[in-house]
Amino acid sequence: MSADPGANRLLSPGALMFDEIELQQFWYGGHPVPWVLRGLSALYAPVASMRRSLYSAGLLPRIRLPVPVIVVGNISVGGTGKTPLTMALIEALRARGFSPGVISRGYGGSATGSLLVDANSDPRIAGDEACLIAQATRAPVAVGRDRGSAGTMLLEAARCDVLIADDGLQHYKLCRDVEICVIDGERRFGNGLLLPAGPLREPASRAGVFAFRVCNGGVALAGEVAMALHVDGAVALGGPPQQRELADWLGQRVHAVAGIGNPARFFAGLRAAGLDVIEHAFADHFAYAPANLDFGDDLPVLMTEKDAVKCVGFADARYWRVPVRAELPDDFFDAVATRVRQAS
Repeated sequence: MSADPGANRLLSPGALMFDEIELQQFWYGGHPVPWVLRGLSALYAPVASMRRSLYSAGLLPRIRLPVPVIVVGNISVGGTGKTPLTMALIEALRARGFSPGVISRGYGGSATGSLLVDANSDPRIAGDEACLIAQATRAPVAVGRDRGSAGTMLLEAARCDVLIADDGLQHYKLCRDVEICVIDGERRFGNGLLLPAGPLREPASRAGVFAFRVCNGGVALAGEVAMALHVDGAVALGGPPQQRELADWLGQRVHAVAGIGNPARFFAGLRAAGLDVIEHAFADHFAYAPANLDFGDDLPVLMTEKDAVKCVGFADARYWRVPVRAELPDDFFDAVATRVRQAS
């Protein structure tokens, strides 16, 4: 499940009668949705709609930053691939002459105000996704509940001519110039119901209003841009620096650790590479301690990059991070860059 604070508030107290596995079965497995969840969903829908309408009508204040803003997000909770897409956008915009920065909510971190993030920041404070982006791309990053304040802080500290808001489609307070909605191409919108009866933060029809709709995996529908995630091998998290191909573990048993919105995607990718996977799924943004990864043997432990940033402090030679790279058509990046120039 997502760490979206609005979703978390809604999932209490009624939805918390159900564990995460049960909710996933209701949302994506075709299981009948209990009345208590449908009742909470009926309360959520008008509140979400009214909030959006108040911002659209100008009755709630919005913040306009002095540089173009690209928002990357989704209308469903859970992992759709927003962070890999954000990192791909950073590289693509740099290649087209821009100096991008990133603003994020900082999910999983304890920071209460706006905070600058760099490659040495603590994910327990700044959040795992923000730390991953800073480490992997070396782009300027700031986190904060108020994305506008985080953006102002970042622009005062770094030279950026465009900002990417990672996971901010529902943060209507921040004005945006480009909206990118990421869709899970395999799970799509689940049962099509709003939280907590279903996985949707907004009605599925809302996806059609965004300038760009990116489909991660599965089959892209008309008007959607296909995105594929590629694994480039594994990198040692502890012990001597080294990199290995996944094929080096062909047919071997490995532990696979994923504390992301959709752990099944990570596990399936390792199996597709021929590995014999022992699955260990954790909650999204899980705060790991050594005991969580003590599996009582010496088998390799492969994990997502988002998990790895939180485990580097206690990792040994068994631990490996598995980077993924988002691949999208060049004309998509060209179109985004054109809209940014038009907004400059």
